[in-house]
Amino acid sequence: MENGSLDYWLHESLDKSSILKWDVRLKIAQGASRGLAYLHKVCEPHIVHRDVKSSNILLDENSKLIWLILVSQGCYRPYDTHVTTDLVGTLGYIPPEYSQTLMATCRGDVYSFGVVLLELLTGRRPVEVCKGKNCRDLVSWVFQMKSEKREAEIIDSSIWDKGREKQLLEMLEIACKCIDHDPRRRPYIEEVVSYLDGIGVEAAGQQ
Repeated sequence: MENGSLDYWLHESLDKSSILKWDVRLKIAQGASRGLAYLHKVCEPHIVHRDVKSSNILLDENSKLIWLILVSQGCYRPYDTHVTTDLVGTLGYIPPEYSQTLMATCRGDVYSFGVVLLELLTGRRPVEVCKGKNCRDLVSWVFQMKSEKREAEIIDSSIWDKGREKQLLEMLEIACKCIDHDPRRRPYIEEVVSYLDGIGVEAAGQQ
């Protein structure tokens, strides 16, 4: 696509003037959730993606979501009784239950999508190359910061603004629902679509 992947714009672009603004990040999150909902609920047969990540989200010339790339060997129907001993997915996005069950599920996709939401909010990669005892993966770091009531420090400084704090923290809460360690407590993707579409609606209605 004209503008490459979300991963590129969040983590590799060196042009500071091209940093994705909050309104664009929100639209990308909303569009990506609809794309995943289409796979899970609309297309026949329903599809579990198994490798949802920022590099599989492509943007057009207007930086709007186009699609989640479907890697043929990585997708399967959710009602298949398919268990694999091959690790499918990408480090940092793989749901914690996968190591025990080796079964890809729709709620596993939701976990991976929650990590993408954290990338949009923080500007950080799911797994950072770093040194020292305090180095953590993105999910663990976010939960630690939340436990210390330091939510504002989680947000990428390039999009932080006190005027949009409510919207940013709303998306953070949605992301944390998606990455719940217990898959049974994670929302279905259609619920995530509804949550994301509701961000900012109240403020817009008051204008």
